Amino acid sequence: MEWHQLEYFKAVAATQNFTQAAKILSVSQPALSRSIAKLEAEIGFPLFERSGKAITLNTYGQIFLQYVEISIQKIEEGKQVIQDMLQLSDGEISLAFLLSLGADIVPNLLSSFRTKNPHIQFKLFQNYTSVLLDQLETGKIDLCLCSPAFVKDSIEWYPLFDEELFVAVPVNHPLAKRRSIKLAEMAGDPIITFRKDYGLRVLTDRYCHEAGIQPVIAFEGAEILSVAGLVEANMGFALIPHSPALDQARIKFLRISYPKCYRSIAVIWHKQRPLSTAAAKFKNFIIESFR
Repeated sequence: MEWHQLEYFKAVAATQNFTQAAKILSVSQPALSRSIAKLEAEIGFPLFERSGKAITLNTYGQIFLQYVEISIQKIEEGKQVIQDMLQLSDGEISLAFLLSLGADIVPNLLSSFRTKNPHIQFKLFQNYTSVLLDQLETGKIDLCLCSPAFVKDSIEWYPLFDEELFVAVPVNHPLAKRRSIKLAEMAGDPIITFRKDYGLRVLTDRYCHEAGIQPVIAFEGAEILSVAGLVEANMGFALIPHSPALDQARIKFLRISYPKCYRSIAVIWHKQRPLSTAAAKFKNFIIESFR
């Protein structure tokens, strides 16, 4: 018994007509008739009642058809499982993330994931939130790790953790010896912040408004290290997360008692664009890592 015989039988059973089935299968009618006759001879019983050119499934054929359909379905499922395995072993994932996550969080995730999935390759990008979401929109990346500050209808996201934001001041600032402050106590000080299309800028504006501060902007930067460097140079204060990369800087991180300041970090993907097997596996791995 051969694979094509089962497919031929299924087509003839569906059409109850050799001519129609032959057209669907792109084979000649005599070849199809011979294949069905050979199948019946091999299994030892007829599958059709024949009356001239008209054919109908007999009782044996109706029972046999149920098992043929199950067999074909199971074989297709097996082929798909193996195809998924092949895609997974040779897959490439395009991952983008915030600059501030590149020091420890992303390297740790990649290292842990690739321990069990060494053949999966990564294409990495770093940028700020609005650019990452644009890359996701255009299909340049599969997944991104950033703040869902700019919510779009086309994206899906899963929150991973909340990152506390601190008031960063130079070590000689009058409040530098305090452990915590209210954000309103920084009123009148110039602020080093980010460009308007940055997620941290959106949050800075929101929290300053909540604290009743009208920010006096001294500089709008592009990344945390440059902002922290200007804080260290006594140009103003900043509202930023703590990063291991800033441990050597001559600045103090003051906890904010009011309002509670933080940014959410999420894994984000496109709602209408299906993820590859490899990307879906990594997305689930990320979620489980922070659950």
